[in-house]
Amino acid sequence: MNIFSDALQGSVLLSLNLSENALGEKGVRAFGALLKSLSSLEELYLMNDGISKEAAQAVSELIPSTENLKVLHFHNNMTGDEGALAIAEVVKRSPLLENFRCSSTRVDSEGGVALSEALEHCTHMEKLDLRDNMFGTEAGVSLSKTLSSYKHLTELYLSYLNLEDEGAIAIANALKESASPIEVLEMAGNDITVEAASAIAACVAAKEHLNKLNLSENELKDEGCVQIANSMEEDHSKLQYIDMSTNFIRRAGARALAHVVVKKEAFKLLNIDGNIISEEGVEEVKEIFKKSPELLGAFDENDPDGEEDDDNEEDEEDEEYEGNGNGELESKLKNLEVNQEDD
Repeated sequence: MNIFSDALQGSVLLSLNLSENALGEKGVRAFGALLKSLSSLEELYLMNDGISKEAAQAVSELIPSTENLKVLHFHNNMTGDEGALAIAEVVKRSPLLENFRCSSTRVDSEGGVALSEALEHCTHMEKLDLRDNMFGTEAGVSLSKTLSSYKHLTELYLSYLNLEDEGAIAIANALKESASPIEVLEMAGNDITVEAASAIAACVAAKEHLNKLNLSENELKDEGCVQIANSMEEDHSKLQYIDMSTNFIRRAGARALAHVVVKKEAFKLLNIDGNIISEEGVEEVKEIFKKSPELLGAFDENDPDGEEDDDNEEDEEDEEYEGNGNGELESKLKNLEVNQEDD
């Protein structure tokens, strides 16, 4: 590493990729002379490098000039909260940053808040990836304040951040009010329930450039699914991918989504696997896609006999809905469901 650093010292580098190395703090400091000399750097990649909090602090210390930095990727490291504080300092000094990735880095709430606040300085942000950390609701709310001021954001990856309903609602509301032309929105695996569905639906309705929506591995159920499906009924001509797998969706939610997306000319794939859709419901959805079966994902993980949870009261409502059709849940869904005829 010392030899490599010495060989490049004095070069005017625009991009430096040190990913997939066993750097650690010693490795980062071995590149110290090179890093300090890079006054024109625009892209820096430090992915899967075993970067601990000490190594992250070394990165912050050794890159004095980040005024031209546009891309910073910091994925799959052991950074944690303290390391995130150091990376946040780099972000603060990077006003031209357009593409920031800090995913799978073991960052908790404190580090999440620090990164969120630092990102306020990056008003040119176009692609933001914070997936697979432990932010929680506090960091989610803090991030929402930053997102509300963005005008150029097109891709946002916020899956597996423990946002829950409070964080998801704050982020959805911020995005709805922002001028960002969102094309990709991912919020999978965040324990989001139907309580946040109306906020997410309003956000989706406002983002007409949306190309991909991933809300898999949440608990939106039929009611939330139908609200979100309805939000995409008008416009959204660029919509191509919807992932609502593993959301305790039954027949009504699946049908609502199918009726909406099958009409989109650019649409490519609907994934509603891993739900609890009845066999009749699966057949009905397949019938909706009979002219374009390639647009419908597989149902390998669907469980038609599955239950939403262990709550007896909800189980009784679900049985009533699936059985005689006179349940309270059905009544709610009828008011929401898209009633469209097949072509």
